[in-house]
Amino acid sequence: MSKKIVVVGGGFAGLWSAASAARARDLFGVQDELEIALVSPDPFHTIRVRCYEADLGPVRLPLDEVLAPIGVARIEGRVTRINPSARTLAVEGSMADLAYDRLILAPGSTLARPPIPITGETFDVDSYAGGERLAAHLAALAAGPRDEKTATAVVVGGGLVGIEIACELPARLRAALGPDAAVRVVIVDHREIGAEMGEGRGVIDKALAALGVETRPRALVASVDAGGVALADGERIAAATVVFATGMRASPLTADLGVACDRLGRLPVDQFLAVEGVEGVFAAGDCASAAADDAGHRTVMSCQHARPMGRLAGHNAACDLMGRPDERIPFFAPDYVTILDLGPMGALYTAGWERGRLVAQGAEAKVTKQTINGSRIYPPRDGTREAIFAAAAPVIQARPAVT
Repeated sequence: MSKKIVVVGGGFAGLWSAASAARARDLFGVQDELEIALVSPDPFHTIRVRCYEADLGPVRLPLDEVLAPIGVARIEGRVTRINPSARTLAVEGSMADLAYDRLILAPGSTLARPPIPITGETFDVDSYAGGERLAAHLAALAAGPRDEKTATAVVVGGGLVGIEIACELPARLRAALGPDAAVRVVIVDHREIGAEMGEGRGVIDKALAALGVETRPRALVASVDAGGVALADGERIAAATVVFATGMRASPLTADLGVACDRLGRLPVDQFLAVEGVEGVFAAGDCASAAADDAGHRTVMSCQHARPMGRLAGHNAACDLMGRPDERIPFFAPDYVTILDLGPMGALYTAGWERGRLVAQGAEAKVTKQTINGSRIYPPRDGTREAIFAAAAPVIQARPAVT
């Protein structure tokens, strides 16, 4: 009887877990002994980090373009429960539970909205659906009144995603309301805007100022209603567009495993990405917290870590299941970089966990960012078995080059 690896999630970690497990199956010559299936709510792999862009055309690609050539079955459905004792999953709409011998949990994360009164329509760029809703809303503004509220957008959250969408919104508002429209974009955060960007803060400040984006650092949003946003200090901003970019929290499926998670809901995993304290389960991507180096840094919710975590989780799960423990590969990713899109003002590229070293900025950094978003993080476009397996090799890529 064959054994089975089930991967939950079709994002960066999930897709590459399945591909790497299939690569290991081929490498070990156990095609008839090992089944691999991926469970995902929809048939697409979403390049999530691009959902803030105006053109969503390149943001999704069919999972089957990667899974079919390498013999991975795709099960369309949402996992609603994990029973680690029985080694089964409940899938929405399915009468029977799905059994596994090894599970790779990679369902990702979702937007964490603040606990404030929200009675008006709000938006996000956390998913393809969120990006679509925002795009449709902005396009519909053209048919509305030409007043200050219509021309104003508020971004709640001044982290990386908040800064990226704030830099795009002036041009997107003008595209809807006309090139001469007096648009207004305000970004609000309870900390400094771009607080985590270290030495790059000055570059961000200049970019936001050049784009006319107003900032409200160290400010709290008290409520959101149909008229706009109320801040805790009494300021009210009339706005037809309110975008939340308030961080992420791991999928609630992590709670089913019965182990203590971190403050973001992430599972603790060992160096081989096996969940600590749970037999037969690996985790990767946004739902897992792994040691990235020997200095105490943990992985972050980013495709920079999700992709290699997936490649190693898939390989290691196959090794574990097929009785090849000596061929497992430990996860180790000490070289951390951040590349932040600043819209028409280019981009910002920093190195180091504290983002303390400025590698590039402006147009030079933008080329690198476009290379990452447009090709580096995509599966091979030719879709051949050999190309997919090569991309699924359990390695950590070198940092992106500046061209």
